[in-house]
Amino acid sequence: MSFKNILSQLNIFAQCKKYGLPLWQCPQFLFLVMGIVIAITAITFYAIATRYIADPRLVALMVLIITAILFIIANIINRSFERLAEASRMKSEFISVVSHQLRSPLSNLRWAIEFLMSGRTDPITEKQLEYFKILKENSVRMGELVSDLLIVSRLETAKLPFKKQEFAFEDLINNLIKEFKPLARASNVEIKFEPEKNLPKVFSDPSQLRLVIENLLDNAIRYIKERGQVEIKLEKRDKNFYFEIKDNGVGIPREDQKYIFQKFFRSENILRYQTQGSGLGLYISKAIVERSGGKISFRSQEGVGSTFWFTIPIK
Repeated sequence: MSFKNILSQLNIFAQCKKYGLPLWQCPQFLFLVMGIVIAITAITFYAIATRYIADPRLVALMVLIITAILFIIANIINRSFERLAEASRMKSEFISVVSHQLRSPLSNLRWAIEFLMSGRTDPITEKQLEYFKILKENSVRMGELVSDLLIVSRLETAKLPFKKQEFAFEDLINNLIKEFKPLARASNVEIKFEPEKNLPKVFSDPSQLRLVIENLLDNAIRYIKERGQVEIKLEKRDKNFYFEIKDNGVGIPREDQKYIFQKFFRSENILRYQTQGSGLGLYISKAIVERSGGKISFRSQEGVGSTFWFTIPIK
């Protein structure tokens, strides 16, 4: 190993950035902490041993043996953490590369399907049009999954840019409600939005907050199985914005609630309805909210509905 490589290995912050991990989870930092613990343990043991053992050589030998054993254990644990961190980094990079590579062919596929559906080349029958619509819907779903995977990969490797700017939170929500109105109308769902008056502007990343609200609103509409209502609240609480979205949909079974923010998790009662989804929306939402310095949670009852809420710092 070259001197340059040795220096890069000693640079804890660079190694943490490489793995996309916070400092307290980084293998090199943990190894440093364990080294300090070993040193303190050795000094403590030496101080105790000199009281009860007369021969200083025996004391020194015992300290060396204990230190060596602890160091070997620490090194084994650290190597295991490094392998796990490296595997996680490679997985995230693989997902990122594959997602990037899939974007172009999926876009080309959608364009080709739309061109064929237009009938510009040859007239198409109703049966053919029906098949083309199925192809188009599935290509759109695949595109959404690829997009979600790319966002997850960027979040896990800390490569998703966080561009803060000042904007009106209620305007962002109103614009999203307008976009979701066709889906809500088709699902017989009424959307009610009640923002608190004279709200200040928020200083955050509008594109990422948009993703959070988009995921929560999409879930709320899709998980209402007949006629229903979605209620959205926005208010100021101390130095935070408080956002809440409530639906009267299928709800989440109690036994599934502890897994709800995990990647790819979808509740069993949702799968029974064959509702579309990748199981990544809530994971992405939680990661973005926590990255913004806020908190996200929910309460739900199966057959009654769900209420999701999150806070976000105003500045």
